[in-house]
Amino acid sequence: MTTASAAAPSTSYFNLHTKGIGYLNRIREVPVRRGQPFMACDIAALHGAADDVEYTRFDCKVAGGEAERLIREHLEDVKADHKVLLAFRIGDLWVDAFTYEKGERKGQPGASLKGRLIFIEWIKVNGQFTYKAPPRPEPSAGPVAVQANAEPEGEAEPDEPTAPATARSSAARRQSGPHARRTSTATRAQA
Repeated sequence: MTTASAAAPSTSYFNLHTKGIGYLNRIREVPVRRGQPFMACDIAALHGAADDVEYTRFDCKVAGGEAERLIREHLEDVKADHKVLLAFRIGDLWVDAFTYEKGERKGQPGASLKGRLIFIEWIKVNGQFTYKAPPRPEPSAGPVAVQANAEPEGEAEPDEPTAPATARSSAARRQSGPHARRTSTATRAQA
């Protein structure tokens, strides 16, 4: 008797991650009717000019053992109203539409940004580091993009939020963008 075993086909995924720096708030255990409860938290992410900071709130399900351990370790700091600042990575970002049921906005539509907290790079409590992740290579999201006038990448200063690095300069984008071939063909036709 011969048994045939088929190898499971591998599936490829494209990851969309949000990285930033923000304040940790509202740590809670969420009960589930059928299944295991899960850890959740809010992150008030900083963005905008350093002298006029704005905040965007993310409601996160804590994913992964290391992230959950770190959030649990800082539960008492958040309850004690200490300033808990962290560098984070959120995956699977989505918008949850809802209707306010209480307060001044009762009956009005609202939206909440939700995602999975998948990685914590560092944590500071009242300005003092309590955790720094060991360095690890970033997973590649596809072909490596060329960046003009790029400086060597180093560790960003955690005291100051940094602007996101662009994948390509505008000159490189014009040369290799989706219209590059049509532009060069049109240029040859005019010549």
